[in-house]
Amino acid sequence: MFIKVTVPATTANIGPGFDCLGIALSLYNTIEVKEIEEGIKVEVDGIIENDLEVNKENLVYKSMNRIFKEIGYTPKGIYIRQVNNIPFSRGLGSSAACIVGGLLAANELVGNPYSKDQILKMAVEIEGHPDNVAPALFGGFVVSTSRNERVSYIKSTLNENLKFLVGIPKEGLSTKTSREALPNEVVFEDAVFNTGNAALLVAAFMSGDYSKISEAISDRLHQPYRLKLMESLEKIFIEAHNENLKSIFLSGAGPTIIALDWSDNQEKEKLFAEVLQTVDKNWEMLKLTVDNKGAIVEL
Repeated sequence: MFIKVTVPATTANIGPGFDCLGIALSLYNTIEVKEIEEGIKVEVDGIIENDLEVNKENLVYKSMNRIFKEIGYTPKGIYIRQVNNIPFSRGLGSSAACIVGGLLAANELVGNPYSKDQILKMAVEIEGHPDNVAPALFGGFVVSTSRNERVSYIKSTLNENLKFLVGIPKEGLSTKTSREALPNEVVFEDAVFNTGNAALLVAAFMSGDYSKISEAISDRLHQPYRLKLMESLEKIFIEAHNENLKSIFLSGAGPTIIALDWSDNQEKEKLFAEVLQTVDKNWEMLKLTVDNKGAIVEL
């Protein structure tokens, strides 16, 4: 019997919400798992990176193994088939999808002993922070924190008419590189700036007053440093602002850039696509919506 888990891509930070805001998107990885007589067999379809592990170091398997160790279960063998549609190292939650998918698949395999809140806690321990794994698991717009091994979150559904114009470069950036670009300290003024913007942004999403997003989306804690890691990133932000496209942000650790569009026409979509191609033709654009359901397990 196969267990199939479908997990959405995610975008985190959303401008000023560093490590605490995340949204699930309508782009999906699927993971099929079954117990076999012996060994570990991993097959991968879709997007494949050269360094993707197909052994015990595979992130889906390692996440499954967390459940097995927790409950004291030793499977005879495990077969995993991954179908990857979420690009790697682009700030769209590809690792979160593997972690959440592996945990849910293993939980189903051993009879569902753990609740989703318990699964979230394990996912955060593996990933390090909740901003991607929480929306991957629950869907929607999630505000989350993790302190002293305790994870707290609030999920809201977003209007599916809100469009996410996702600019994805051909070249990726590792999360490690993006983290290393950040300063050890920030000035008090910048912290206050981000606190106000993050609060306003959460209120805008939860109230549906999207007109405040363009003002609230600005960030001083991570984007100014990460935009310098790739020449085209800063240029796209500058060009987009010159074209009055101000509802843009760096997705997660980057380098993907997302423009939010709540209009009832295609003007922003066309303009953002033109900005990407004007700056660097090695970028592509996807038009996505929110996924309000999160990860789904099927038998």
